[in-house]
Amino acid sequence: MADSRSNDQLIENVVKIKRCASVVKGGRRFSFAACVVVGDGNGRVGVGYGKANEVPPSVEKGNKQAARRMQKFPVIEGTIPHAVQGSYGASTVLLLPAGPGTGIIAGAAVRAVCEAAGLHNVLTKNLGSTNPVTVVKATLAALTQLRTRETIEQLRGVSLS
Repeated sequence: MADSRSNDQLIENVVKIKRCASVVKGGRRFSFAACVVVGDGNGRVGVGYGKANEVPPSVEKGNKQAARRMQKFPVIEGTIPHAVQGSYGASTVLLLPAGPGTGIIAGAAVRAVCEAAGLHNVLTKNLGSTNPVTVVKATLAALTQLRTRETIEQLRGVSLS
């Protein structure tokens, strides 16, 4: 789990590095795939999956892809506006808002996404598969469902206050 900030203040977390071997005449040839989460710590986060014959190029490719795919999510006082559940493949992730001082109660894959998005207080539960790549994508699917009170008021054309 590498965590670093580049010059444009993006938080980069390497969630998983996978090694794949193909058997050739001279032995085994290894290739690597890296799942990387990139965020600005202020509600924008993206995920990338880079593949290469060595680890550093695969991480670099994942970073570039994640930076291109960044999406904006509502963050209210360091937490999410409401409870939400997201699924991807066999993974399902439940995200619940938490009070100040709670921290991020999550596994490694969900924690990487929450930290990159700028969430400080959130409760999570992973249901189903624990494959880090699908858990990250399920977490992003959950975050895309988030709506603020103001957004709902605009969509409905009413005032809920």
